[in-house]
Amino acid sequence: MSEGAFGGPAEGAAIVQPAPAKLNLTLHITGKRTDGYHELDSLVAFADLQDTISVRPAAEIGLNVEGPFAPALADEPDNLVLKAARALAAAANVSDGAAIGLIKRLPVAGGIGGGSADAAAALRALAMLWKIDLGAPDLVGLAMELGADVPVCLAGRASYMSGAGERLDPAPRLPPAALVLANPTRPLATKAVFDAFDGRFSAADRFERPPADACELAELLATRHNDLADPARRCLPEIGTILDVLDAAPGALLTRMSGSGPTCFALFESDTEADHAAAEIASAHPDWWVRAGRLVTDVGAL
Repeated sequence: MSEGAFGGPAEGAAIVQPAPAKLNLTLHITGKRTDGYHELDSLVAFADLQDTISVRPAAEIGLNVEGPFAPALADEPDNLVLKAARALAAAANVSDGAAIGLIKRLPVAGGIGGGSADAAAALRALAMLWKIDLGAPDLVGLAMELGADVPVCLAGRASYMSGAGERLDPAPRLPPAALVLANPTRPLATKAVFDAFDGRFSAADRFERPPADACELAELLATRHNDLADPARRCLPEIGTILDVLDAAPGALLTRMSGSGPTCFALFESDTEADHAAAEIASAHPDWWVRAGRLVTDVGAL
C-alpha cells in the first residue's frame, strides 16, 4: 500500500524505530466521563514482538506498508501513521516530506496497540528526521488526540496509565519474564467491546513494590484483572478458548487478555517454556497467530 509521492532516491540512512506490542498487564475501568470516554487504570508494559517504522527524506509525506498483516490495512487510505505524520508536521510547522515505511507484523485490531505503537514510532522517527523536540507539551497532547494508547506507546516504558490514557505514572521495576501471545486472527473493534461492557466499575489497584521475579509478578497480577475480558468474550467467544489453551500450557504462570482483545498472553519464567508452549499451540491451532517473546519495560532497549 502506498500513498503520496516518495520523490527521488532517498539520501542518507533511514531512521528506524521499533513499534512493539503493548500489553495491558492490568486494566481496571474506574468510571465514565460526561464526554463518553471511560476512565481506566492500567499497568502497561511491552513485548519484544514488534512492527517497524522507517523514515527517509522525501518531497511529500508518503507511506508504504509491507509485512504479513499489510493486507489488513489495504482499505485504510488514511491510517494512524499518516495521521500522526501530518499532525506532527502541522503542529511543528514543518513543510518537509518523509517516505515512511511500515513493516506490519502485529495483528490489526488486536488489543496490543499495534496502530498506536506504529503512530508513536512514526512520531519518534519523524521528530528525529525533522529535528523536533518531541517532549514539547503540545506534541504530547497531539499524541492523545491520535488515540488513547498513543501517549503510553510514545513514552515507551512500563507505566501506570489512567484517565482516558493521557495520565502516565512510572511503574515499579518489572522483572524479566517470557511471554506467549496468541490471537485468533479475527479483529475485534474496541467500540464493540466497550458497548458490551456492563458498567461495573472497579477501583484502581496498583502495586508499588517491584516484584522479585516472574512468579511474584504473576502473583501480583492474579489479584488484579482486565475488566474488558468478559465483554470481549461475549463479542468473540474464541477468546475464552485461547485463554483456556494458554492456561493449560506447561509453565504458564498467568494468562490474560490484553486491552480490548482479542490478543491474549501468558507469562512464563523461562524462554524455553515459552518457546515450547508457542510451538505446541501453533501446531494445534494453525489458524491462530502465536508468538513467543519477552516482557519489555523500556522500548529504548529494543
